[in-house]
Amino acid sequence: MSDIYDVVIIGAGPAGLAAAIYTSRDRHRTIVLDKMIPGGQINNTDRIENYPGFLKISGTELVSQMEEQCRTFGAEIRQLAQVTALERMPDGLIRVEINKKETIRARAIILTPGSDYRKLGVPGEDRFRQAGTGVSYCGTCDAPFFKDKTVVAVGGGNTALQESLHLAKYVKKLYLVHRRQEFRAESILVEELEHVVKKGKIELVLDSRVTSIEGKDRVEQAVTLNIKTNQVRTIDCDGVFIFVGMIPNTGFLKGFVELDEAGFIKCDPWYLRTNVPGVFTAGDCRIGAAMQLATATGDGVNVAMVLDRYLKDPHWWSKPGP
Repeated sequence: MSDIYDVVIIGAGPAGLAAAIYTSRDRHRTIVLDKMIPGGQINNTDRIENYPGFLKISGTELVSQMEEQCRTFGAEIRQLAQVTALERMPDGLIRVEINKKETIRARAIILTPGSDYRKLGVPGEDRFRQAGTGVSYCGTCDAPFFKDKTVVAVGGGNTALQESLHLAKYVKKLYLVHRRQEFRAESILVEELEHVVKKGKIELVLDSRVTSIEGKDRVEQAVTLNIKTNQVRTIDCDGVFIFVGMIPNTGFLKGFVELDEAGFIKCDPWYLRTNVPGVFTAGDCRIGAAMQLATATGDGVNVAMVLDRYLKDPHWWSKPGP
């Protein structure tokens, strides 16, 4: 069979699988490549309660169903298939090198490699990342599981404050640990935080960092260090939420598509086109992503529908957005 695919999707997370469902249903020859196994971060989620249509489902169950849908409509899915080089050829096809030893070609590419949560790198963090044991990186996802409990949140940017304010609606008490006195977040978020602090729902732990997360079978304490006074403090808690940023899985794309300073893929907001003709992006790896399961799958659907227009008329690429 020819090594030319209509669509090569790089990354088999929710965005990539959603895109593959649509491209394969449109009868475009589709292959999804993943350097590990399908699912990405969502595989580590024990309970999903905010994905439309499912009152409760695990990440692995959802991924399994999405995989089955993809294959039902004819998409190929390959795991342990790391993309090691990409090149747009003079004939308009894109050469995709896999594991440094195999090459296929594509009429169009969808980049969905996702991103990983930035870690604190402290003792206990990895141990309690297991589902239901207390370390989380998403307040929007997991706040209901900590209703009327005490939690520690870490971070000082927009996301940290937004997520902490959301958590405060559920928890009994939240300790917000930040390594500086001043927050990097927008003024309006800082003002809202100060309002909640005055009510006693949130307590600020400033000029400090978390040095360890402790407990027996689940999180029981967070240990902090004041970087100015060297004072150690132990906070009894039921969970630790870490909001210190995301790291996009885009290192292999340097020199191929345009990335921002943090490594997120630049694209137009309407059609998710990159600066390379025939190359689209979707999900948590792109600038402006909402970092939610539902928005990632929505991105995948959107980009697949746009890609269909491109495959029917490659000259469409040069047309401006709305």
